[in-house]
Amino acid sequence: MQLTLLKTKLHRACVTHSELEYEGSCAIDSNLLDAAGIHEYEQIHIYNVTNGERFTTYAIRAEAGSNIISVNGAAAHKASPDDRIIICAYTTLDEKEVAVFKPTLVYLNENNDIVNTCHAIPVQAA
Repeated sequence: MQLTLLKTKLHRACVTHSELEYEGSCAIDSNLLDAAGIHEYEQIHIYNVTNGERFTTYAIRAEAGSNIISVNGAAAHKASPDDRIIICAYTTLDEKEVAVFKPTLVYLNENNDIVNTCHAIPVQAA
């Protein structure tokens, strides 16, 4: 059996640009892509914490050290500068791989600086 699991996420990234006329995608600072293990042109899911929008696009590289998160093309209607978003990528694993797999979780501040990384989400308390 194959299962789809969270591979990685950039948690609470801050949108810096929203470019309607740019070719569709999400440009992400190369350093952040590398930290999260997201490949250029990889499918990503974006969850807009600010307005509730959820959409799928693909990642492209932005200049390293720029802290850019630019939502482009039609998706620009779903995110504006200063919106806080979660960017996720998923992977398909077989059941044996699931037992040892840990996602990469990268937490960002309002300037898109990495403030923490880990490989597990804390258990939600009642």
